[in-house]
Amino acid sequence: MNQTHGVGRRKFLRGAAAGSALGAAEPIWSWGSGRQGPPSAAERDRRHWAAIPTREHYGDQEEQLEIPPSWDLTTFRMAGHDAPVLSADDMRRRVEAPVGSKRLADIARGKRTAVVTFDDLTRATPTIEVLPHVIGELRAGGIKDDNILLLASFGSHRPLGQPEAERKLGERLAGDYAWMNHNPFENLVDVGRTSRGNRIMINRHFEQADVRVTISGVKAHPKAGFGGGAKAVLPGIAWIESIHYFHVTIAGVGGNANPTVGYLKVFKNDVRLDMEEAARLARVDFGVQVLFNGARKVIGLFAGDIVEAHHAACRAALPLIRTEKARQADVVIANGYPQSIQALGCMHWIRSGLRDGGTAVLVAQHPQGMETIHYAGERWQYDARPFFETGHPTTWDVKQAAQLIVYSSYLQRRDRLLLPPRTIFTRTWGETLAAIGKVQRGDVKAALYPYGNLQYPPGDLDG
Repeated sequence: MNQTHGVGRRKFLRGAAAGSALGAAEPIWSWGSGRQGPPSAAERDRRHWAAIPTREHYGDQEEQLEIPPSWDLTTFRMAGHDAPVLSADDMRRRVEAPVGSKRLADIARGKRTAVVTFDDLTRATPTIEVLPHVIGELRAGGIKDDNILLLASFGSHRPLGQPEAERKLGERLAGDYAWMNHNPFENLVDVGRTSRGNRIMINRHFEQADVRVTISGVKAHPKAGFGGGAKAVLPGIAWIESIHYFHVTIAGVGGNANPTVGYLKVFKNDVRLDMEEAARLARVDFGVQVLFNGARKVIGLFAGDIVEAHHAACRAALPLIRTEKARQADVVIANGYPQSIQALGCMHWIRSGLRDGGTAVLVAQHPQGMETIHYAGERWQYDARPFFETGHPTTWDVKQAAQLIVYSSYLQRRDRLLLPPRTIFTRTWGETLAAIGKVQRGDVKAALYPYGNLQYPPGDLDG
């Protein structure tokens, strides 16, 4: 790695970014008849198709779904679907012009070591596009490549392997720079207690670095209001008990749920405020917040103070992700992209838009399936009961639906146990259309959310 030390900053940025852009793989054509392969030009004109993005981090492939001619399909996109994509120069300039803090190069000046966090494949953040500019700033401040550690900050999710790190960071950066996984169970340092009583222990390597940097994506989140910001610390690089405390004691469970907590809520959200206190205790020097569109392209970047830059990013994200709701549709299709591993998070689109007796379709086209290994979640889900006695949850049902269909080519049995027993699982789009056709006949009013886990209805940051 020492051979890169003499490379000029701009040359380094060009080289690190080369080949790193999210690829445009050949589309997958999913025929209702089960046929495979692309249609002819004449067939493309005669038939009806709907494009959805799929397989994030695994090619980000567009899947073309054949739509029956009897369907009246409306595609609901977020308001910012056509927002301009930032160029590499745009991203660099925004990293160099921070919100509420000194420039990262100035923070790094005179320092020896740096740790930069990045999230895992359950998050859509296009880290690969942003990281070269962060490293460029650290190098401009005099920190050598050998003294930069990339730390996977995924809270209590499972660790990454080298191939997964390459999908997140790019093959070159994942090979040229040291990276490691956070461990929520050990190698931790106590940095204090928040005003809500949460004892905060964080990753030792992060705490001991001279410069501490986080990179996060910003999208709606059920507990933290939005992802990103201080969430990179709590739960990102925190102790399992710190993580459990904010999930259960602060956020509450069931009838004891904290009313300040929820999607889009930021400024008065007890969970978000606890995270921000934790980030201050962890002495984060610089945070980079990334906004992205339905193709995981960067459309916004706010760098600087871990709280102030995140607030600016949330204000910018709110109008961009805004999406209108379908009304009384016969069929609602919600695509879990760009967070298909946790595809169930977009079920709210189906519940709000489907008529009584309609068909709910959840798309989860991702090679890792839908079941995230979440050690805090394992504790809550199974408690003291053996796995074989837990049964099917009712949480994810759609009560008004005559059919609940999950379309995925990748699910294992444990994924399927997340859903109620009546769920129909299909592996091809042809099977999906055949199942729908048994209930929905004649003219069909259909709604499609092409990247449902990024979109969200209008809301308020104050909650």
